[in-house]
Amino acid sequence: LYSKYFRFWLKWLLRLLTGKCELQRLLGGAKAGARRTLSLMSSFLMKSFTVLRNAVHVEEAEVEKCVRDVMKEKKIEQKDTGFKTNLHISLLQISGYKKLYLNVENLRKVPYDSENEDHEEQLIELWNLLMPHENLKARISKQWCDIGFQGDDPKTDFRGMGLLGLVNLVYFSKHYTNEARQILSRSNHPKLGYSYAIVGINLTEMAYSLLKNGALKAHLYNMVPGLPQMEHFHQFYCYLVYEFDKFWFEEEPESIMHFNQYREKFHEKIKGLLLDCNVALTLQD
Repeated sequence: LYSKYFRFWLKWLLRLLTGKCELQRLLGGAKAGARRTLSLMSSFLMKSFTVLRNAVHVEEAEVEKCVRDVMKEKKIEQKDTGFKTNLHISLLQISGYKKLYLNVENLRKVPYDSENEDHEEQLIELWNLLMPHENLKARISKQWCDIGFQGDDPKTDFRGMGLLGLVNLVYFSKHYTNEARQILSRSNHPKLGYSYAIVGINLTEMAYSLLKNGALKAHLYNMVPGLPQMEHFHQFYCYLVYEFDKFWFEEEPESIMHFNQYREKFHEKIKGLLLDCNVALTLQD
């Protein structure tokens, strides 16, 4: 009770001295990015005003109206363009994160279909990007093992992550072709080797789970001043692939049989990095 009244009078005194409400001070003082948006979310969830509590659940199309409603509720003049802009950006980040998760989830739910021409084209593109000097002799072939699939037909390896696993593999190979080929080459190491494509799909699951549980919020809010897009999820995946390969060779596991142990250790490392409010994990060329 003491804390509640102390907070009330402190807020009243600060408003009297600065001429600004708590939200104005927060949006004007907090560093742009995750620090500002996460603080805003916490502040809204503590409020008793419906319009403020509902702001964290706003859809993209309603952001502009929500900004006006918040300013009206808190009696903030419309000419305070700085507040309006910062609130608009933060609400876009919040709504965009939810929309990104739904888009990623929808792609994950699409099963790989060998009868789908687009799916097949992406799979062949992956081969051509990684193995430009070797022709694929047949669609069903042991050659797929050369890029880290388990058997003659890669479609069976996409069951857990659906089309999302393939799209991620193709994205990394297309946008970071040299890095992808180098990592594929390293994955064939006689002692420390691992199945490149299978590990890539496993890292898709890691990226997906971090997005789903909200762990990627700070990273994405720092990276994107607005709506996070699928592109930004793919970029984070690329970071994981690149960093996992480095991690694997630095750790020097006794054998691939210990993969789950080191995978979890890497996962914990990434989760630790994502706890930093200033985090921005990008692939370094």
